Amino acid sequence: MNKLKELRKENKKTQLDLSQFLNIAKSTYCGYEIGTSEPNLETLCKLADYYNVSLDYLIGRDFKNEIG
Repeated sequence: MNKLKELRKENKKTQLDLSQFLNIAKSTYCGYEIGTSEPNLETLCKLADYYNVSLDYLIGRDFKNEIG
């Protein structure tokens, strides 16, 4: 999840800071950033709230209002 690393660095946080906030192992959080594991919906919601961004933004979804 490329956005997680970008947001973390923009907010001057460490992987340890985020892992403690989420109450998970640092290695688990690291896996989210490098793509070897994926956070569940509850964790994604916590991260979106923490950074004050939408879930769509967080997961890198390019939302377009185009149909067809």
